[in-house]
Amino acid sequence: MSQSAATSISGIQKMVLYETRARYFLVGTNQAQTKHRVLKFDRTEPKDLAIIDDKHVYSQQEVRELLGRLDLGNRTKIGQKGSSGLSRAVSAFGIVGFVRFLEGYYIVLITKRRKMADIGGHSIYKIEDTSMIYIPNDSVRVTHPDEARYVRIFQNVDLSSNFYFSYSYDLSHSLQYNLTLLQRPYELWSSPISAEEELHTQSKQDSFDIFEDEGLPTQVVYGLQNEPYYKYVWNGKLLERVKDIVHHDWLMYIIHGFCGQSKLLIYGRPVHITLIARRSSKFAGTRFLKRGANCEGDVANEVETEQIAHDASVMSFTAGSYSSYVQVRGSVPLYWSQDISTMMPKPPIRLDQADPYAHVAALHFDQMMQRFGSPIIILNLVKKREKRKHEKILSEELYPAVINLNQFLPPENWIDYIAWDMARYTKSKLCNVLDRLSMIAENVVKRTGFFINRSDFYCHTIRPDDRWGDLGGHITATGRVQTGVLRTNCVDCLDRTNTAQFMVGKCALAYQLYALGMIDKPKLQFDTDCVRLFEELYEDHGDTLSLQYGGSQLVHRVKTYRKIAPWTQHSKDIMQTLSRYYSNAFSDADRQDAINLFLQVYQPSESKAHLWELPTDFYLHQRNSMVLPQDRRSYTLWWSAGILSYLPVAYDEVTCEDTMKKVKVKRVNRFEESIDIYTEFFKPYELTSFDDTFSIAMTNSAREFMPKTVGVDPSPFTVRKPEETGKSVLGNKSSKEETLLQRKTAASAPPPPSEEAISSTSEDDSEDDRDDDGGSVSQRSTPIKLLTESGESTRTQEEMQQQSAKEPYGLNLAEFPAEKDLRIYERFAHLGESQHRVERTEHINVANIICLEPVSCFPEDSIYGVSPPQVVRDSRDEFESHVMTGRGQMRGLCREDVLMYREYVKNRYM
Repeated sequence: MSQSAATSISGIQKMVLYETRARYFLVGTNQAQTKHRVLKFDRTEPKDLAIIDDKHVYSQQEVRELLGRLDLGNRTKIGQKGSSGLSRAVSAFGIVGFVRFLEGYYIVLITKRRKMADIGGHSIYKIEDTSMIYIPNDSVRVTHPDEARYVRIFQNVDLSSNFYFSYSYDLSHSLQYNLTLLQRPYELWSSPISAEEELHTQSKQDSFDIFEDEGLPTQVVYGLQNEPYYKYVWNGKLLERVKDIVHHDWLMYIIHGFCGQSKLLIYGRPVHITLIARRSSKFAGTRFLKRGANCEGDVANEVETEQIAHDASVMSFTAGSYSSYVQVRGSVPLYWSQDISTMMPKPPIRLDQADPYAHVAALHFDQMMQRFGSPIIILNLVKKREKRKHEKILSEELYPAVINLNQFLPPENWIDYIAWDMARYTKSKLCNVLDRLSMIAENVVKRTGFFINRSDFYCHTIRPDDRWGDLGGHITATGRVQTGVLRTNCVDCLDRTNTAQFMVGKCALAYQLYALGMIDKPKLQFDTDCVRLFEELYEDHGDTLSLQYGGSQLVHRVKTYRKIAPWTQHSKDIMQTLSRYYSNAFSDADRQDAINLFLQVYQPSESKAHLWELPTDFYLHQRNSMVLPQDRRSYTLWWSAGILSYLPVAYDEVTCEDTMKKVKVKRVNRFEESIDIYTEFFKPYELTSFDDTFSIAMTNSAREFMPKTVGVDPSPFTVRKPEETGKSVLGNKSSKEETLLQRKTAASAPPPPSEEAISSTSEDDSEDDRDDDGGSVSQRSTPIKLLTESGESTRTQEEMQQQSAKEPYGLNLAEFPAEKDLRIYERFAHLGESQHRVERTEHINVANIICLEPVSCFPEDSIYGVSPPQVVRDSRDEFESHVMTGRGQMRGLCREDVLMYREYVKNRYM
């Protein structure tokens, strides 16, 4: 029988930095604060990083004694100047990394975090604030005049803006990879026990076990620690210096991009829709300064977008239903650039190098086939017809490159190329852009399929859908796997690309909800609560990625292409265009320097020119320009070895020797803290409040989008008129303070914007849009703010009582309702009477509903005795055991109870 597997949870989630004059001590602990580890930094080294990890796991009492001894041993003598003992420097939630410029090393710590999403009990956090601390003591510091400038450039990368991490979920990989990782046969690949594990096992054997005579078997699972996908990791270089020195729990990898989650309520059943965008750290930069690809096949503005839909009523990865779909955007994989020295809004496109054998495109598609499998589908949205050849240059180079690469591939694994001039279709009054995109999306999703970790429902067999039978992908024993991916590009990969990705995502979401058993056919329509919620997620996703790469929010949105955008859209589009032009002309160079320094593409040294003295960063990103390649790849067999034999399944997801080397497997007890996601999520050792939980504060389709009137179909798949949305009911603009208050209390992404704000700009940077945001505040919280903003006066005892009544109820119960509120209530009552007035055409037999037995023999008597409800035997036994326990009588423990108590005692006291 195969044993189950579970991902390892980081054993260090909170940390405190203590300082003495000679050392820094970083004390890390798990969430329950039962296990501690200590890192020591030597502050007497002026330029080198001297770090010691003793690999010992301390208890809470041992850590207190250790810190007490350190405090006592570092106290200075009486009359001597300087600080005394051990002082607490900062509290943190993780280490971003270590960096050095021209002086000593700095440590970057995460000091504030915010929960953004939850996937199967695994929490995803956004970095809210960081602290950069210089390690060497001032007494040994060797100052350099340019150090402060490098620090300012490094801090230009705002770590509080769209950087994410998780203690238990690998954000650099897709959900499909993470779940298929749990299903591999690790019995065949079990590695020998390391010295540390052997010592730990021996200490366990030496300890006294009160259950050793019980004969109960220990339940063992495989704890997995997987190597991240470094292409999407942004602090990999910052942790490279200490990766082989410290315990892996100290290492925490962060991604850059976007993460948002919303709750879709289907008649009370929660389905969480999550959108995660991973920006590549290879060839990263700003709009005009990073175009095309580098010599290793990495392209500019490459972002992997994953949408996850899962039934939130079941949390576990093994028992729950989870589905995901992945698509990619990225610049055209050629050697091309644009010269911004001319200060033109659209600088001319030029091809920098001739690539007749499509070498750089081959490297790029080789990476994609290894990660996603086949087919690779290219959706090229650049213009075909232009008065002056501009965007067309790229299409004329990309299409022959794809033809050249396909001639060496088997026909079933060919790269598909779809070229469609989206801008030309938009200008035409006879063509509907989104209808054409929906046709392309249907074709793409049918070819690639999607991921789901459960097999088909029986309802799919008895009520089959034609489109479901034609769906592609790879069918496994436990569900479906996505094979291949859609790669969308225009010139900037911003506005047109985001709309195309939304349409493909909308089509895939319909199949995902159908596979989860939520809808009866795989099709979603516009103007439903579900699509509005999904559109809002994609608008925030597009705005965030556009700000990171282009310097402004989206100019053209889904509503623009639907041609239902309000008249104010045009002025806002102009402002976004000007903002993008200003950012590209004046601030992009500084942002590019900051990215190069943060990713350690450029490492400062006294023997080479400073970063601001370089005329270009071309040589930093093109390695072959400085060093001749040792081995030249084949022009015909352009793919990596072993990939073709597993297609259409991705090579990274198959079980083979190369992929298993990236996974560290450890046999652990089922109740071990390092894999117990139940304790990690629910925190039974803490007192928590429902109002503070993330699931209550996140965007909710019923609260935000469903109309608040009586008699409306609550289904999120019902088409509604624009004026029927939940946001338009609240209508008027609210104060900016109320919006900011709502944002502070919300644990998810910023509150959804109003209808006008959706069609123009996101609410993050525009002051006007922040005012419009008030429409998204729920009705429950609106009157509280309005009533508490009344003018201040002399407060009597009666007013204090009224104030206390406002806190739980939101209104003053002593006051008579306003005439406007009475009219609304009368209308509500009238609607309720009309709603429940039903003409009964047939007699209802009460005996079929509830069993009533007359007490007396007189027919006029109206007293009945009701037979008690039937209770199952298990419930009766459970209740009887509680009653017996109250009387002091204990029932015998079953085998599972003894096993659970045994593990509790061992983890707690041994």
